Amino acid sequence: MDDSRGRPKETGSAAGGHHGEPEWNGGPPSLHGVGSSPAADFRSLGLSAAVLAAVERAGYATPTPVQAGLIPRALRGVDVLGQARTGTGKTASFVLPILERMATQGRGGSPRALVLVPTRELAVQVKDEFEKLAHGSGIQCVAIYGGKPLKGQIDKLSRHPAVVVGTPGRVLDHLGRGTLSLAGLDIVTLDEADRMLDIGFRPDIEKILRRCPEGRQTLLLSATVPADVQKLATRYMRDPEMMDFSTNELAVETIEQRYFTVDPTRKFDLLVRLLEREQPRQAIVFCRTKRGTDKVFEKLARRRQRGRGHRSAARDDRAEQTEGHADVACIHGDLAQNVRDRVMRQFRDGSVRILVATDVVGRGIDVTSVSHIINYDIPEFCDDYVHRVGRTGRMGREGIAFTFVSPEEGPQLTRIEIRIDRLLARDELDGFEAFDRRPAPAPVVQLPTGGFGRTPAEPPVAEAEPPPPPKPSAAALLGKGRGPKRHRRAL
Repeated sequence: MDDSRGRPKETGSAAGGHHGEPEWNGGPPSLHGVGSSPAADFRSLGLSAAVLAAVERAGYATPTPVQAGLIPRALRGVDVLGQARTGTGKTASFVLPILERMATQGRGGSPRALVLVPTRELAVQVKDEFEKLAHGSGIQCVAIYGGKPLKGQIDKLSRHPAVVVGTPGRVLDHLGRGTLSLAGLDIVTLDEADRMLDIGFRPDIEKILRRCPEGRQTLLLSATVPADVQKLATRYMRDPEMMDFSTNELAVETIEQRYFTVDPTRKFDLLVRLLEREQPRQAIVFCRTKRGTDKVFEKLARRRQRGRGHRSAARDDRAEQTEGHADVACIHGDLAQNVRDRVMRQFRDGSVRILVATDVVGRGIDVTSVSHIINYDIPEFCDDYVHRVGRTGRMGREGIAFTFVSPEEGPQLTRIEIRIDRLLARDELDGFEAFDRRPAPAPVVQLPTGGFGRTPAEPPVAEAEPPPPPKPSAAALLGKGRGPKRHRRAL
């Protein structure tokens, strides 16, 4: 028996399971490379006149390689695992097929499309893309994520939106409360799948996929395809087409990449000098921890205020701090959601020029005007470097990325260069040459026997201890000219 898309329907396991449990052979599925020459225009991709009008209204002229490769396959109803770097137009590559699917009659009463994303910021970004491309069509999209009151989201879900975009944790919350049903789903999209697995969403994703209809279509998009992503695709997708939309180099040619070797105690001073030299249009400064993000933001905001001649005391409240400085802001997971929303709104409209961010939150930042990326802390994982650098050079624009490396972090830099198959150019600023605090090795000398050895270090000469002071006499202790005190005999 065939399903509605003409593919053989499998029987057996419960709905939403792993489609007949295909065996995992331990080897990676092959990714089919996609040619770099994009389609001439969107009309050749099989989109309807209504969707083409939305594309033209949004200002999209020529499809990118990921759009040209993914859209026709998604319209045919096949499952696709696509490897695509951020900033290549991949959001529109799954939004347009979903809108095309919404034009047909659905089961009604529940959402027909679900998009899972790793962060709140990315959920808002995807929802905005849906609203832009679905303008005037009557197709509703709702974003559900943590940090916002449940009641408002429940009210929006009660209006039966066609598309739901959400983080896995909040989607499970609504499923548990019965305010969200997945029974009518036609298509499920996992965006930034590698990041969702990195931050521990795998159990939540599997619970959600097991509750989806068996006959659904699944699209999985990821900047990298490690073993965990491959296993997820094999278990929960039906004969997926593996497609590699990334370029041969993980970092495209439009992004210039350099590094500074700097002593850790002077990183902030180097950051200030670098910003003065580069004068970026917009820049993101990546730190490894939330506390480090706060510290860099506070110091940078005070420094830039002094540079403008405005000397004011720093406010204690973090939200007030973020709001009080004209062109510097910070964003990380500990900030209240309304503060994060405000910061992202200001960064998108250009009123914030310098954004200090952590990796997890920074993954959802899609601003085409970002010209500079500064890795204040070298990333712990090589893939995080790829994602950080991907915040600039978006949609073919030029960008530059700088990485601060301490003398002890050389091996981490080497691993990054191996991962991206490219050597980073070394940059320098006067007065910021790094130095190694480790003691220099002893000089090598030739021994009389013909061998070599190191000159033994001479032991330090111990200073002579001063003689102890003479012990005072009993008379001196009792007082001059006084004899010992005599106690009267008890009567």
